[in-house]
Amino acid sequence: MKERLWTKDFLLIILMNLMLFFGFQMLLPTLPVYVQELGGEESMAGLILGIFTVSAVLIRPFAGKLLDTHGRKIILVAGLIIFLISVIGYNWAPTLIILLVLRFIHGFGWGAASTATGTIAADIIPKSRLGEGMGYYGLAGTIAMALAPLVGLTIIAKYSFTTLFAFSATLVVLALLVANFISFIDITKVKATGTDKAKPALFEKAALRPSLVMFFITMTYGAVVAFIALYAGEQQVENIGLFFTVYAITLTVTRPMAGRLADHNGFEKIIIPGMVLIALAMIILSQSNSLVDFLLTGVVYGLGFGAVQPSLQAMVVKNVPPNRRGAANGTFFSAFDLGIGAGSVIWGVVAQTIGYSQMYLWATLPAIIGMLIYYFYGRKAADNIETSS
Repeated sequence: MKERLWTKDFLLIILMNLMLFFGFQMLLPTLPVYVQELGGEESMAGLILGIFTVSAVLIRPFAGKLLDTHGRKIILVAGLIIFLISVIGYNWAPTLIILLVLRFIHGFGWGAASTATGTIAADIIPKSRLGEGMGYYGLAGTIAMALAPLVGLTIIAKYSFTTLFAFSATLVVLALLVANFISFIDITKVKATGTDKAKPALFEKAALRPSLVMFFITMTYGAVVAFIALYAGEQQVENIGLFFTVYAITLTVTRPMAGRLADHNGFEKIIIPGMVLIALAMIILSQSNSLVDFLLTGVVYGLGFGAVQPSLQAMVVKNVPPNRRGAANGTFFSAFDLGIGAGSVIWGVVAQTIGYSQMYLWATLPAIIGMLIYYFYGRKAADNIETSS
């Protein structure tokens, strides 16, 4: 008999994830504008965005360990409160240095809260439906990515930055309220038996292989999110924002379907074709010179990323005991963030040297490396997970 997926707790963690990601995503395109209003230049805007990733990556392993030792709720609530205080503080940032400090602190809150929600989702989703469940859980971030930037830009155009920060803060307050209705596992009562006697740690060894694959996959995403608008402008292509709309719609359709197929047919049959599609998308993008080409890239990349990401995340936590799931998620999301950050830096240097078109062609390389790592080193671990489930 099929285990039940759509429980009260599962619906609530999806809702909370939507609020958290929406409050985060609506600030991404608007904070650089706020930096300009405070008298900052483009380099400072980039630093404001980049330092957030640094602090998020720094906190994730520690948040993961604390989730495994002190419980889910306390770390989730602490992360949300830090997130809330930081967003409210943006209103009263008198200088760019203060804003930079607040953004650094904000990254701690985001890193802790998002690691916590992923771990709680893994606790809630039945093991036999983990791929499918992670696919649906990830839709919250996809919807936020599609809608939140537009909402944020609309708010600052029609109202003010004060309204923007108040809206983001309100979403976090609502997320805190939702947390009170979720039934968290009591980590102190989890009795590890057999091979599950490992102590909580900063990093989870079982998560290293899929996390390394994810690092190389998100290196391609770093190239896309950081430079596609500039590349489109160079190609004289307008309305490039539609790329992200098409990409988000494709992800919305692909994630749950891919997760369901992975649960029934094994991860390999989903992950390898997904990585092939990601590499193909980079090739198409390197040759794009019209809006149709860019939108086709959005579809192909969305199919690939939507297949790979939830499947790898399911691999990370599926065979890990509850007292190591926090570390597993911390390991995975650290690799995820580092891949985007490293990709943005590396591809910026490459693009400056050989141009955007050739840069995107070279961006097939990390997808191929990720595929080879999975094929030669990750398949055995995936097979063990599938046969033990």
